[in-house]
Formats: sequence, structure tokens, C-alpha cells
Amino acid sequence: MSVPELGRLGFGAAGIGNLYKAMSDDVAAATLEAGWDAGLRYFDTAPHYGLGLSERRVGAFLSTKPRDEFVISTKVGRVLDPVDNPSGARDTQGFDVPADTVRRWDPSEAGIRRSIEDSLERTGLDRIDIAFLHDPDVYDLEAGINQALPALEKLRAEGLVSAIGVGANSSDALRDCVQAADLDIIMLAGRYSLLEQPAATDLMPLCLERGVGIVNVGVYNSGLLARPVVPDDANYNYAPAPADILARAKALAACCDEFGVELPAAALQFAAAHPSVSSVVVGASKPGQIVETAQRMTADIPTEMWTAMVSRGLLDEGLFHG
Repeated sequence: MSVPELGRLGFGAAGIGNLYKAMSDDVAAATLEAGWDAGLRYFDTAPHYGLGLSERRVGAFLSTKPRDEFVISTKVGRVLDPVDNPSGARDTQGFDVPADTVRRWDPSEAGIRRSIEDSLERTGLDRIDIAFLHDPDVYDLEAGINQALPALEKLRAEGLVSAIGVGANSSDALRDCVQAADLDIIMLAGRYSLLEQPAATDLMPLCLERGVGIVNVGVYNSGLLARPVVPDDANYNYAPAPADILARAKALAACCDEFGVELPAAALQFAAAHPSVSSVVVGASKPGQIVETAQRMTADIPTEMWTAMVSRGLLDEGLFHG
């Protein structure tokens, strides 16, 4: 197994693919440059993000940087097939881009190889460092495990990629993948955050046992932990937050405030502190956002704040790695 050094904070490039709203090429490039200037050297993208737009923008940016100074990961499992779009229809999966291609689930070896080749063409780079199987639980987990993961193992053995893994929102699906294949790393979305830690029960110990790194994403829980003050209309899992979840988030924010800490800074640093976590990846839609994120990752947080969270039942003592 060979996982490149990722750094504590990585750049998630879904927003660069026009997630929820369009972004100009200039703003995308400036946002990526701001991340680079802030010290980020790990960039994660996917064909799914803007139907290839994210990969093209990330690749154009990284082509200006020394190849050995950064790590790029992308996803496989969804290939993009061109379609006629005479009406100029827009994508229906959250990205503000023309629907000139359609996503198709293909976990076969041929599909995985094609996905990597297409990603290399879109990015214009000479190699992909990490390839993640993207959301197999959304489509067909069994096929993902039985077809895609052996194909990825083969591509790694051939040297086409340096490291392989799986990205998913489900801790159980990721656990099954780690048990079934010789993975280097996984991408865990929203299941280990300051708000909730279901992955800590069995997935993260399993990864430690097997030497599988974790890229922790979705650590703000759909934005619930993204601001110092939690608004009453905050979302959780992309829907209005239930009353108990909202109350817990507000209690976490209040505890942070007592110690002069911003809730997003606590959320970021907690998400990075578990020994199984290789990197925390966060997105940005403008330069100032990624600069602020980088500053929060290095903000001073007193140990007494974490202790207070434990004593108030907001954080399990066994998960305190401050």
C-alpha cells in the first residue's frame, strides 16, 4: 500500500464544478490559487462534479504547478456519456452546467479503465494519484465490491494509479469495502464530525488495524457547523435540521464561544484529530472561504474546551484526541 502524504487540510473541488451555482473560470482559478497559497497540496475532484468541469478546472490549475508538489484524487464508477442537448438543458444533480453528458454507473474493469483515461484527458495531467470508487452504495454495492475493487487493485498493480479507495456516505458500506479489498484509503462523508461519530464504532478502528487512511469530508454536516452561530433554519443532511440535532449543534457552539473558539474551527480540528484520519477535505466557492478555512485549521483551541464538551455530554471521552 502506498498513500501519498496529503496534509492535514485538502481542497474539495465540487464547488469548482459549479455546485448549486455557476462560477466563472477566473474565480475558480483564484480560489484554487488561494488554497495553494494557504499551503494546501491535496486536491480532490470527480467526473460527477459538474459533468467533468471540476476535473478540467483543477487540471488546468495544477498544470501550472510542479507535478511532484501536489496530490490529486478523482473518482471512478460513473462514466460520462455524451448526449445531444439541443434545448440547452441543465444538469439535474445539483451542478449549474449544460447537460451535454449523462452519468452512467459502470463498475466493470473496462468502465474503470475508461473512467481513469477520461479523467486523465480532462485534467491534462500525466497521472492520477488516488482513485476512489464513488458512491457504490448508491448504485450497487455488491457489484462495486466484486467488480470495481478488483479492477482498481489491478490498475494499482500496473502503476496506473498510486493508491485506491472508496468514497461513500455510509459507514457500513465503507466497512464492507475495507474488509473485502486491499484498499489504501477511504473517503468518509459526514459520518465522523463534532456533531456525530457513527464511524468511530467499527470503521475507524478497522482502518487503523489494516493501515487504511481516511479522508474525512462533510465535516460541517451540510453546513450545520459551518458558522460560529447556528441559525434556527440550519440544514442537516441537506434538509431542515431536526430539533434535537439543532439543539446539540447550538450547545456545541455555545461551549466553543465560552472559550473564544469559533464552532467551524472546532469542527475542523476535531475531524482531523482522530489517528485514522489522513486529511480533512473542505470545499470553497471563493478565495476568501478557503483562506478562512486554512486559518481555522490552525486556530488555537484550549484543551479545557474539549474537556468541557466531554463533561457536558457533548463529546465522548473516548474520542477526545486533543
